[in-house]
Amino acid sequence: MVLPELRALATKVGVKGTSGMRKGELIAAIRTAREPGNGGGSQPGRTDGRTGEGAERTRGGRQQVPAEAPQREAANEGGETTQRADREPAQDAGREASREPKADNRSDARSAEATTKASAAAETATNAETTKNAETTKNAETAKNAGSSGSAETSGSNDGGNQQNRDDDGEGRGGRRGRRFRDRRRRGERTGGEGGAGEAELREDDVVQPVAGILDVLDNYAFVRTSGYLAGPNDVYVSMNMVRKNGLRRGDAVTGAVRIPREGESAGQNQRQKFNPLVRLDTVNGGPVEAARNRPEFGKLTPLYPNQRLRLETTPERLTTRVIDLIMPIGKGQRALIVSPPKAGKTTILQDIANAITRNNPECHLMVVLVDERPEEVTDMQRSVKGEVIASTFDRPPSDHTSVAELAIERAKRLVEQGRDVVVLLDSITRLGRAYNNASPASGRILSGGVDSTALYPPKRFLGAARNIEDGGSLTIIATAMVETGSTGDTVIFEEFKGTGNAELKLDRKIAERRVFPAVDVNPSGTRKDELLLSPDEFAIVHKLRRVLSGLDSHQAIDLLMSQLRKTKNNYEFLVQVSKTAPGGAMDSDY
Repeated sequence: MVLPELRALATKVGVKGTSGMRKGELIAAIRTAREPGNGGGSQPGRTDGRTGEGAERTRGGRQQVPAEAPQREAANEGGETTQRADREPAQDAGREASREPKADNRSDARSAEATTKASAAAETATNAETTKNAETTKNAETAKNAGSSGSAETSGSNDGGNQQNRDDDGEGRGGRRGRRFRDRRRRGERTGGEGGAGEAELREDDVVQPVAGILDVLDNYAFVRTSGYLAGPNDVYVSMNMVRKNGLRRGDAVTGAVRIPREGESAGQNQRQKFNPLVRLDTVNGGPVEAARNRPEFGKLTPLYPNQRLRLETTPERLTTRVIDLIMPIGKGQRALIVSPPKAGKTTILQDIANAITRNNPECHLMVVLVDERPEEVTDMQRSVKGEVIASTFDRPPSDHTSVAELAIERAKRLVEQGRDVVVLLDSITRLGRAYNNASPASGRILSGGVDSTALYPPKRFLGAARNIEDGGSLTIIATAMVETGSTGDTVIFEEFKGTGNAELKLDRKIAERRVFPAVDVNPSGTRKDELLLSPDEFAIVHKLRRVLSGLDSHQAIDLLMSQLRKTKNNYEFLVQVSKTAPGGAMDSDY
């Protein structure tokens, strides 16, 4: 209560000389002037002109003024309801009164309480004159929210303290309820606006559109890539609840439906939601949704050495695949590296291998992954290979290279879990290592050539996914690795993968410069455990052939091999000729 209002109130109760008094003296004078009377002798005239409710609230506040009268303590119970509504205007006076030192004994405490309540009643009387009846209820609700601070400052006696503690508890519960409501509302906004965890509901009158694509599961959300393996503007959002409920995994080929927005919705409703959510899931990998929950995990399948051969020989004039069948036989589940310097013909070899697999082994699902390649090579591969070509050209950021490679190998794993035979041709794993080195955050452990130590693990994980599964299914990976590029980083990347493969085909730049293709260096090329892929007779003849070629240098060996292959129509005829003419026939008994 401000000083002019206190002076006006003191004048009404008969206090003289108020112009020179301070605020505390005015309050004490008002209290002293009221003590001889009935506690409200000068007030009936004012209360008569008020409305019934305002007068009742004012009387409820005055009944607590003479705190020394024991018979007035019972009036506190009757004024509890109106006292809560009066606490907001009483805060200022309560704060002024709380600055005075509290009395040590009970009489001093009651005196301080009487002073505080007198100022509160005075301010209530002044404000009640200007309060409208229509605003009484609203002001009471508003005043209750400010009760905790006022009650903490004006507590003096046990009765008043208990009442105010009860108000504090009530306000605290209301505050907690308000906070919970705000949290729920914010969670609802995140869920509805950004699609946090809830699923989109499909109504009966909604118009849906079928969609299909590859599922890409990220940290806290998932998308159906509808335009390939790269992110696009038409991707479909999938909630994590749907992913967990249906047992979906990264790389699943899913079909479903999305809701077509009604007229007027697309303009203003989905401003925060860029992607249309998936409202219905129809199939997973071409089968029912229920079958996806009970499939095995790729990491728990038992890997074996390759024991089923992938024959690459096609036509007599296609010498590349015939040489690979003799020097580096490939089986289902092979992990092969084609080590090649630049301009040695590795891309042509990959094309020949891809065409041979689609022709001789149509049961295998072929995937050609081109990372950081030239756009014209991508077009040439798409037109020459009858398989799935997944590409990310060199003009795209490194993060696109890594995401394409990861999603492609996850797609291959999902097919292997179904018992399928998958062949992945990667060109090249060196460029994939460069992309991971540029895209991944620095770990602080830098190897020679500026290669981060953490950038070598993801490409190794890609190559290590190749395996032959015991109970059916296989994943064959044939990757190219670049050497002799003049980059120390490429050498570090190749040395990291050198011992991970179980088959290796090495190309020689000097042979390629002589325009001899395939430019295969015969002696360092080969396959581990190749006896599992060849028959005993064939293995003995191939062993004899390699003994003959090992005595020659790389140029003479490939020249001799190519000249003899041109004279025969197929590898079987060539091996028969070798068994008859090659020296060392007595060594067949050793095997």
